[in-house]
Order: sequence, then C-alpha cells, then structure tokens
Amino acid sequence: MSDRDTTTQGSRTAPVVFLRQVVAELRKVVWPTRPQVVTYFFVVLVFVMFMMAYVAGLDFVFGQAMFKIFG
Repeated sequence: MSDRDTTTQGSRTAPVVFLRQVVAELRKVVWPTRPQVVTYFFVVLVFVMFMMAYVAGLDFVFGQAMFKIFG
C-alpha cells in the first residue's frame, strides 16, 4: 500500500511532518522578482479600474432606462 492509499483511509500526518513538507514545498516555489510584482500590480490595477468603469457605465445606462420606463 502506498502513502496515498493510507491517507485516504483516515491515517493522519503528524504536525511536525506536515510543517516540514510545507517548508519543502515553499522552497520549490519560484518567487516573482520586484519588477514582476510591480508590473503585475499595475496590470491588475488597470484591469480593475476598467471593469469598475464598465460596470458603472452599465449601471448608469440601465438606471436611465429604468427612469424613462417607470418615471
């Protein structure tokens, strides 16, 4: 039986072993550089601002339509 089979049957990993596995996995992560983080930040910021403007525009248009229909 493999380790994967025993974990599905209810056996648990000890907390210390779990923390060691977490640290080992975090060491494998390729962390972004500072310029990449700055670039990603601005890309996300521009996208969010665009989506806010789009939703605000739709809200305004539908609001005006409702006032014309019901007002």
